[in-house]
Amino acid sequence: MSSPLLLKGFEVEMYTGRPDGTVVGCAAAAAQELEGFVTEPDHRNLEYTTPPEASYPRQLALLLEPRRRLRRWLEPRGLTLLPGSTLASGGADHFERSDPDNAYHAYIERTYGTRVVTASVHINLGMAVMEPLFAGLRLIRCEAALLLALSASSPFLDGRPTGAHSQRWLQFPLTPLEVPLFLSHAHYIHWVKEQLATGAMTNVRHLWTSVRPNGDDRPHDLNRIELRICDLVADPSELLAVTAFVELRLLQLLADPGNLDPLRASRLTPAELALLADANDRAAARDSLDAELRHWRDGSPVIARNWIERELEGMAPLAAELGLSGVLAPLADLLSRGNAAMRWLALYRAGQPVAAILATEARELETREKTLEACLATDPSHALG
Repeated sequence: MSSPLLLKGFEVEMYTGRPDGTVVGCAAAAAQELEGFVTEPDHRNLEYTTPPEASYPRQLALLLEPRRRLRRWLEPRGLTLLPGSTLASGGADHFERSDPDNAYHAYIERTYGTRVVTASVHINLGMAVMEPLFAGLRLIRCEAALLLALSASSPFLDGRPTGAHSQRWLQFPLTPLEVPLFLSHAHYIHWVKEQLATGAMTNVRHLWTSVRPNGDDRPHDLNRIELRICDLVADPSELLAVTAFVELRLLQLLADPGNLDPLRASRLTPAELALLADANDRAAARDSLDAELRHWRDGSPVIARNWIERELEGMAPLAAELGLSGVLAPLADLLSRGNAAMRWLALYRAGQPVAAILATEARELETREKTLEACLATDPSHALG
């Protein structure tokens, strides 16, 4: 019997650095010596991916295992993994190439500079039937600001607060600048071909937006929705909680598309929905859980935290039915205590310097990973709620 849950997988980008919070690049060497790690254009962050897997406990193990190997490799070099999604403690004034001979990396540095030197997590959810996939894409596009509000972890740049909770999202060069709400697979194919013809996109991967369709032969062969808006959620249990929130919204949509596909259930036009979604994303980048957003149903104002709480209440019966109540549980604490950016800004206002905040968070992250690994070894179901 097939699982009622969707396949999911992660692309996780993280900074490496010293235990004092200073970012130090080593991605090229790590990727060469460790299986499963790849470089970004700047060597101060590196990426690993998890394979498609529906089970949340299994995904937890897949998230932790590469980090365990990477930490063993980093330790004798005096390095660790640092949380956050921007060059918080310094270094944003220059690029540090991971592969000086790579022409694409040269293009990235020349075109965007350190605006792209960020860390994040991309959440992929498997959907292989085109009509539901694009309905899901529309719903998640219109609610992507909620996921940024939960995940915001980049309030600092070069040792100072930026005034935003997700500096990463505000500085990252969204490409193309205007992306429509895709009405169908055919609409997406036509639009991508237009962007390639005009040079707005240099290749099919050059669609840097909050959420996009993905697959082995874009734009034709698609099999998943890729959520790209989230800042790095360093704690794996919090990441899986955010993922469960997204998955449950998609499962609700599949059960009731007439009520949850914005193309069918909103009073707004597709063009208005695209503008609303982008404005919500910017508002969430500035104020995260406290942001005033506009609901996609009718444009009415709603605070991000309240919107999330309302959706959590609505999905609780389905979560219980699917055994995901425990997976979702960290979101209650996150909403109560604030996301990473909000907690770090509180520490900064209390007098702690940025580097010290990052150093403490890095130590706590390593401890948290060890706790989760111990739970997985003894009771996998307890590791997630």
